Amino acid sequence: MTDTSSSFRHLPQFDNRWLRALPADPVADNVPRPVTGASYSWVAPRRASKPTLVAYAREVADTLGFLPEDCDSQAFAEVFAGNALLPGMEPHSTVYGGHQFGHWAGQLGDGRAINLGEVLNEAGEHWTLQLKGAGRTPYSRGADGLAVLRSSVREFLCSEAMHHLGVPTTRALSLVLTGDKVERDMFYDGNVQWEPGAVVCRVAPSFTRFGHFQLHAARGEHELLQQLLDVTIQTDFPHLGAPGRDTYLRWLEEVAVRTAEMVAHWMRVGFVHGVMNTDNLSVLGLTIDYGPYGWLEGYDPDWTPNTTDAQGRRYRFGAQPQVALWNLAQLANAIHPLIGEVEPLQAVLDVYREEYQRCWQRDMTAKLGLSRWEDGDSVLVSELQQVLQSAEIDMTIFFRRLADFHPDGETPGEEADSAQLLEPVLEAYYQPPTFEAEHTMAEWLRRYRDRLIQDRVLHGTEDAQRRALMNRTNPKYVLRNYMAQQAIDRAEAGDFSEIHRLQELLRRPYDEQPENAAYFARRPEWARRKAGCSMLSCSS
Repeated sequence: MTDTSSSFRHLPQFDNRWLRALPADPVADNVPRPVTGASYSWVAPRRASKPTLVAYAREVADTLGFLPEDCDSQAFAEVFAGNALLPGMEPHSTVYGGHQFGHWAGQLGDGRAINLGEVLNEAGEHWTLQLKGAGRTPYSRGADGLAVLRSSVREFLCSEAMHHLGVPTTRALSLVLTGDKVERDMFYDGNVQWEPGAVVCRVAPSFTRFGHFQLHAARGEHELLQQLLDVTIQTDFPHLGAPGRDTYLRWLEEVAVRTAEMVAHWMRVGFVHGVMNTDNLSVLGLTIDYGPYGWLEGYDPDWTPNTTDAQGRRYRFGAQPQVALWNLAQLANAIHPLIGEVEPLQAVLDVYREEYQRCWQRDMTAKLGLSRWEDGDSVLVSELQQVLQSAEIDMTIFFRRLADFHPDGETPGEEADSAQLLEPVLEAYYQPPTFEAEHTMAEWLRRYRDRLIQDRVLHGTEDAQRRALMNRTNPKYVLRNYMAQQAIDRAEAGDFSEIHRLQELLRRPYDEQPENAAYFARRPEWARRKAGCSMLSCSS
């Protein structure tokens, strides 16, 4: 491959610890096949015909040590399309298994992901660089290992948007067009299209998944299972101490806590992952693999953005906390051979339940602008969830506008007009509320008003403090699917301006940004069933 080192003003240092510590596949062949007794395979990215940089995340580039002039160079596009290597890069793909939609799938692995290596930055942090869509690997099964522009735009924008929302996530360094066409059947209905190919460079401390441990356990490769867990603790969890049985349990407990925190953040902002298979959960508690994701628009706990899951709705919004628990149980099963007892593993699952409940209460307290969680607040929240389903009410807009509700709008004991009470949140309704829906919401708002007044009396919370807390917790701007699709449509026509506009907008999702108020809007009616704007396939 091409050496581009002379094209960069500053080169990051690579320290590929994972490769040194774990066994490689001895077969140097990218043909899809079972890989046993190894943790990874050496691979070479497919050469792109005409790499063109679409966008990069300046914060990520700075963290890794790339200068702006590096990122603006053609050499940068060549490297992050897969055409060239920087000194220290060692391309490889890892092997793992997993449960997909509740069923054991056996060997999976990095089917269209190629790790370039681990950057060691000036702060002493290790960051793994991973190309998604750079070609076939031994784990591609019958696929080509490539990615198209539409899915790559969605991955690039969403991973960065989630970071700025405060949601634990992998990051995205760059989005590069390859200059090649890729054949795709978006909805698996026989309608095959040739689409522009693209590559995203994803960034995380590591990309270790639940499924990495599951595969070794399922194959009875217990020595390799222990080796992998030891390396994971030494590299990503060194604060836990030397590997050993007790440390393994502390590790699993920390994975449980991080997972609970991640999922609680999803629920806070209304995010639906769409494919919560065990191979799509990171042991670092990072959101990983942005495929058919979406944000709730009309509040519906049964909604899933994934067409593959349209019937079973296994990964619907409201089920995400329970699915994460189920996935953790599979990870606990995987390390059971290293523990030898069931009881301590079951205790870790209780830790997850307790941590998720703590995070949920914390987030709902802040979303409602309260000082602290009190007895009776669970009833208030439960009633709100029912009210939000009484009509098509946009979750993001409702909670953001709820900050404008004034508890002093009517005298206690005085029955204000229901329409007047609803005025601050009326913008969240997709259709004018019926008389019954209006009455139901007004009754809840009265109970909420009383709770705010109680909070002020007990804790001295000023209205300005409440609004500030709510606006730090409830984003004004999220990456709605129709917004991403508009950016994709323009990009496929050669106009990348909407990608850049959304990238800037989503860097400050909690700020008012009056110049961008047009993005604070309900999903337009034309997007209700348009491909890419509502549900998406795993090819999206």
